Amino acid sequence: MKSSYVSFILLMIFLLPVQKKAQVTNPSPRQSVKNLIIITTDGFRWQEIFSGADPVLLGDETVTPDHETIELTYGGSTPGERRKELMPFLWNVVAKKGQLYGNRFYDNKMNVSNLYAISYPGYNEIFTGNIDLTVASNGKKENPNINVLEYLDAKPAFHGKVVAFTSWDVFPYILNEKRNKLPVNSGYEMTDSINEKTDALNTVQQLIGSKTHTRKDRLTFIAAKNYMEQYHPRVVYLGLGETDENAHQGRYDLYLQKANEVDRMIAELWHWIQTTPEYKDNTTLLITTDHGRGAKDFKWSKHGAFTKGSSQTWMAVIGPGIEPLGEIKEEQQLWQKQVAQTIASLLGEEFLPGHSVAAAIPLP
Repeated sequence: MKSSYVSFILLMIFLLPVQKKAQVTNPSPRQSVKNLIIITTDGFRWQEIFSGADPVLLGDETVTPDHETIELTYGGSTPGERRKELMPFLWNVVAKKGQLYGNRFYDNKMNVSNLYAISYPGYNEIFTGNIDLTVASNGKKENPNINVLEYLDAKPAFHGKVVAFTSWDVFPYILNEKRNKLPVNSGYEMTDSINEKTDALNTVQQLIGSKTHTRKDRLTFIAAKNYMEQYHPRVVYLGLGETDENAHQGRYDLYLQKANEVDRMIAELWHWIQTTPEYKDNTTLLITTDHGRGAKDFKWSKHGAFTKGSSQTWMAVIGPGIEPLGEIKEEQQLWQKQVAQTIASLLGEEFLPGHSVAAAIPLP
């Protein structure tokens, strides 16, 4: 059994695409921001980000029941029209005031570096800036690797001002809440009673009968926003998961609806940021995903080491000091492991956890 596992690892290493050597130095210092909000939407493909709803999948009743309604809602004659229907905030605001990476039609590529192209290894890579071959499943195993959130929280300027709210209940293990005591509210975990909103939220969560490992994203969003209103943390991680949940169920219609809901929540959050003195004009959003999905229509719902397209991801960023370049069309190869140092760099810090960390993405 052990020799089979070793053979699998060696095979996966052989099959990995050759990566260009990471930069050994970080880009020139940029004007740092006071606050940063990191948002992930689990397993959401770059294809829908940059082209909108897939016309073939829209017309397939096996994955899109009531396809006529969904096509009227998210369809369009061109990819540009469809992507604006699906993600209006991303394309009406971020594309004008921020930057979007990962449109492979222009050879602007972003990929995971880990072997597995599943969630735990993906989030480990995002937050630790490195890959770990032993992080190979989605099991609830305490992550031995130092992540950028706990690293920041250990600094006086950020201590007690870093928090995570996630829909998937594995995040306390991914971020190793047990070790670092970082506040991580995940799954259907009750939130601390700080006002009437949290009490109402806890009541709603208790009333949900068929709980899964992934909380409804809207509940996660409400909990995070309420905490921000009350305590004004400097670094917030919002981990949303229903895009992946509905993709695994083979429901393209629900996958699109959840993606559209994510876009609306981000729009709501950005409007609140821009109308709240503690966050206005000093807060950046970094939005990305943990892995891709199958590139072929019949494999769109799957992902993993042997599903082509699963390593393909994307990223968006908007905020002070970010040039409004919109969709980046230059040929480029970025890696998911660069996100951790990018998080630190945006805040004017350097992530030095004791293990090697990929250089920050050189945002213009």
